[in-house]
Amino acid sequence: MKIRILAIGADRSRLFEPAVEEYLERIRRVVPVTVEELAPARKGGADPGRARELEGKALLDKLRPGEMVVVLDERGKELDSRQFAERVLGEAMNRGRDLAFLIGGAEGHASEVRERADLVLSLSRLTLAHRLARLVLAEQIYRGLSILRGEPYHK
Repeated sequence: MKIRILAIGADRSRLFEPAVEEYLERIRRVVPVTVEELAPARKGGADPGRARELEGKALLDKLRPGEMVVVLDERGKELDSRQFAERVLGEAMNRGRDLAFLIGGAEGHASEVRERADLVLSLSRLTLAHRLARLVLAEQIYRGLSILRGEPYHK
């Protein structure tokens, strides 16, 4: 299994980047993981619906055949850490599938992106800054892998 995090936008603040990189390094000890940043479509006051559509197309174009697609959306299904480990990471491992986690832009995901998803997942009912969502996701992937491996990180 390989994991890709496809995200609209970059962490220009550098506030969360060191923590995300720490978790990515921990994950890489178990499985390959990459983060691919795609440029936001909304520039100069472009129509929000059009921006969502363009970003959705960019995300969908990056998907690879056979990948299990998990779209992060505040309206998605909430799982606890054990459920995430078993239903997302464990299922992908057991089926020999790669995973792609999609983090949308400021306008959210286009309906086509949610329809393509194998799972629409909410990290929280709270609205998270996209940079913070990336950190929470990286930590939960590491935690989930620790759960599956029976390691003491998850208590």
